[in-house]
Amino acid sequence: MRVLVATDAWRPQVNGVVRSLENLASEAPFFDAHISFLTPHDFRTVPLLGYSEIRLALASPGAVKRAIALARPDFVHIATEGPIGWVTRHVCQKEGYPFTTSYHTRFPEYLAARLPVPLAWSYSALRRFHNSGAGIMVGSPTLREELEARGFGNLMLWSRGVDARVFRPRIGRPLAFPKPVFLFVGRLSIEKNITAFLTLDLPGSMVVVGDGPLRTRLETKFPNVHFLGTRTGEALAEVYASADVFIFPSLTDTFGIVILEALACGLPVAAFPVMGPLDVIGQSECGRLDTNLQRAALGALDISRERCRAYASKFTWRESTHQFIENIRRAHDV
Repeated sequence: MRVLVATDAWRPQVNGVVRSLENLASEAPFFDAHISFLTPHDFRTVPLLGYSEIRLALASPGAVKRAIALARPDFVHIATEGPIGWVTRHVCQKEGYPFTTSYHTRFPEYLAARLPVPLAWSYSALRRFHNSGAGIMVGSPTLREELEARGFGNLMLWSRGVDARVFRPRIGRPLAFPKPVFLFVGRLSIEKNITAFLTLDLPGSMVVVGDGPLRTRLETKFPNVHFLGTRTGEALAEVYASADVFIFPSLTDTFGIVILEALACGLPVAAFPVMGPLDVIGQSECGRLDTNLQRAALGALDISRERCRAYASKFTWRESTHQFIENIRRAHDV
């Protein structure tokens, strides 16, 4: 099986969509499948206003049509609803290429946080985008239920995984901060709700890993917080292993791969009881979900790190890829 994935999210961006697609391509050969990509690297790009590290592709129907013809895929999967996603959808409909989509990001909520755009307008556009394909892949049961209620159809679960060889407990603490250490990992942008964490009255240390448009402002406003910038792979795993509780303050994420990475390093999670944490943590007792984030953070200190590691080991990228391939087969009846 040859699948061409069209995505506006790609390197050097560091986010859950990019990590999911990279691991999908790595694991696909185990299922006799090959994943190729159509990304912003294939087009001229311009920086996204207010978020220059993200570049928008100037994709044209002709260029996308030529790229699909060159890749000769059996199926096309559209991973994002950016310029590449919309143009690829147009070409697939016009040329009769079978395609599926995935819903990674709650764009209506993100857009509404920045501009006075009614949610109904945004969801109407996304319904038109996604319902035109053969199936929509979503990361969690909670997201599936929400989208079903909003009129999205042909929804299929596609969970995520974690590389437990990289994200693992360490002997001792590679990084020394006054204990207990409360950690956030993610984009420093408004939709991550990071100030809900930084304004808490917690003992010990607060550590932040990540970059984004709010970083300079947050570093100025919270001088006692340790801002470490972007870290990946082993360097990121060492930070997880040096902390006591992972704080996930987002109210809008659809999954939260960083939750799995933290758990795999033996780090319990504190979060609000919303989509993402509800699905990943569930009844595992590997975290504290509470509308009072401070209470959740302090309560998570008592959770067994061994329990967290054992639970995270159930989420593998190979199983995630198996779900993706089976979704493709089911959507196209092959």
